Amino acid sequence: MSFKKLIEPLKDALKAQGIEIPNALQTKVLSKIKSGANLFIIAPKNAGKTTTLVISVINKLKEAFEDAPRALIFVKDKQAALELADLFNLYKRGTDLRVYCAYEEHNLELQREELYLGTDIVIASPKRLNRIFYLNGINLNKLQMCIVEDAEFLFRNNNFAEVTRTPESIGKCQYLVFSDHFDNRFERWEESFMFLAQKVIIK
Repeated sequence: MSFKKLIEPLKDALKAQGIEIPNALQTKVLSKIKSGANLFIIAPKNAGKTTTLVISVINKLKEAFEDAPRALIFVKDKQAALELADLFNLYKRGTDLRVYCAYEEHNLELQREELYLGTDIVIASPKRLNRIFYLNGINLNKLQMCIVEDAEFLFRNNNFAEVTRTPESIGKCQYLVFSDHFDNRFERWEESFMFLAQKVIIK
């Protein structure tokens, strides 16, 4: 997929950063993500996985809509959440998409209040997201995309189990997992909510 098929504000934002043609990973996966396929996207560091994630979410959501989030992105911690939010803010210029970060170091009640005001994209650590959800602090009924960035962190501190709980509580949605390598434990997801998921591997 070429950048010609992206929404205009996103093309302008990419061009402002000197990015005018997709790299190898983006060429291979952007059209698959746009089609709604569930994907394990396996590529080495510096292959452009995070930028590909951001481009895909912005291009799919396009503009702000209602109050409930339509994209949920799991990250390992506060620093990862804030860094990803910065990248979203860079590339969503020209759109009115709203991005919110939820992580343990922030006041829980305040996060619930802020989420109630409305957002399109939530970037969250797994434990904090689940705590907010089970306190009825976030509505996931409108979710279109559920994504894991840099999925290696899942296999520490019970994060794999925390992320696995989320699909049990939401309806049909697209799942994307970005990782440096395919871990055999992902096969559990292939047997459930990521049934028939495609693997895209860049070496």
